Amino acid sequence: MQNIPFYQEAFVDYLQKFIKHREPESLYKPINYILELGGKRLRPVLTLLTAEIFDCDYKKALDAALSIEVFHNFSLIHDDIMDDAPLRRGQETVHEKWDINTGILSGDAMLIMAYQLFENYDTKTFHALAQLFSKTALEVCEGQQYDVDFETQDHVEIHEYLKMIEYKTAVLVGAAMKMGAIVAQASVEDQNSIYEFGKNLGIAFQLQDDFLDAFGDPKTFGKQVGGDIIENKKTYLFLKALELSNENDKLQLEHLYSLSPSDQMDKINSIKQIFIDSGANEATKQAIVNYTKKAMDVLDNLEVSDNKKEILKNFGSELMNRKV
Repeated sequence: MQNIPFYQEAFVDYLQKFIKHREPESLYKPINYILELGGKRLRPVLTLLTAEIFDCDYKKALDAALSIEVFHNFSLIHDDIMDDAPLRRGQETVHEKWDINTGILSGDAMLIMAYQLFENYDTKTFHALAQLFSKTALEVCEGQQYDVDFETQDHVEIHEYLKMIEYKTAVLVGAAMKMGAIVAQASVEDQNSIYEFGKNLGIAFQLQDDFLDAFGDPKTFGKQVGGDIIENKKTYLFLKALELSNENDKLQLEHLYSLSPSDQMDKINSIKQIFIDSGANEATKQAIVNYTKKAMDVLDNLEVSDNKKEILKNFGSELMNRKV
């Protein structure tokens, strides 16, 4: 077993071989651009790590890991178009650097390229990977649509929000790990268990992201604290505050979410205080703990050594203990 930086470096080296000059340049240059923007490469690293958890050389899982990363970045190109986002990882988004039509077509090509990478596996593995990938890709689209719908929906239930983040974010984490297990030819039971581990960890990760957006340290968070509040996003914190607040605070919260003042700090601070007073901040932290525990409990069912279970537990703990 190797450490996370090792897998990150190995994956980036493999990615660099995939990124090459192709024609027409106007189609492939934007693809290479977004793939080189960086990021944590969390999902492909999990594919490689999982393969080795099940006694398979990580190199055999590189194409599956690359497929996950290509798909993830395809979804980012299209998400950025839908959100009219100007920046991605501190750089111009594809549709801003080129144009919307280029973003749509280059993104479409990336989805096809992601599928092509499965062709490097034997028939049985190809079928299992493609089946999981198709299911996951459709769920990601469903999650994105739920997210879009919530923007204009007056009332969102907490269970609806949890389903949205499960589909939009968490299923891809689960799929990344299950792909590593498929390549390693782990048992179906172990494949499903590691998927549940990744999915629940992905939900906890997104809930923590929601929490840090409001209560993270501005010096280390890496993006503007209060961004979700400024955009009036119906996050878990917001929905929990509506559920737990007294009537006056609930009305005040809904009123503040209808405003877009020029100076946003008063709005951010007022809403954060309601999050605290209602207990929504503590409820969100508890939900993060609950989903993390749910992920860890799954590991009891894995047919791997205690040492390897400990590696997965440590990874999950480090992910959930982040402050940024």
